[in-house]
Amino acid sequence: MAKKAPASTINIGISEKDRAAIAAGLSKLLADTYTLYLTTHNFHWNVTGPMFNSLHAMFMAQYTELWNAVDPVAERIRSLGHVAPGSYAQFAKLSSLKDAPATPPKALEMVRILMQGHEGVARTARSLFPAVEKASDEPTADLLTQRITVHEQTAWMLRSLLEE
Repeated sequence: MAKKAPASTINIGISEKDRAAIAAGLSKLLADTYTLYLTTHNFHWNVTGPMFNSLHAMFMAQYTELWNAVDPVAERIRSLGHVAPGSYAQFAKLSSLKDAPATPPKALEMVRILMQGHEGVARTARSLFPAVEKASDEPTADLLTQRITVHEQTAWMLRSLLEE
């Protein structure tokens, strides 16, 4: 009879090395997502000007979507047997995105910063595919596909606001 593995052993068909690489990439995605969430919420609070109503509502919809996105990313990291980062210091170290400006910019500059942020998160998510495909990690691939779709569509919508 085969020896039963301890309950703490993870045996999901993905090696520890691959799980570690994927979790590290997902930690960067989590940090980027949380950073973009904070910037978007900041801009929601501080937007002014003739486009106030529409941008205030749009930013609320965007930060709500981002808030709902952090949990599935963190929980996937945990499912792979790793600890999800969760402090400002960790996120600052891991994120590829700049923090929100200390002084709120004008409305269209907010739009530009958020557009660039969504493009950055899409790039971070896309960069994980080689490790995910190597490990045949379909759940993470599905999560990444969903996140890339949201970020590319949001970037397009924000980019459209910048057209003259």
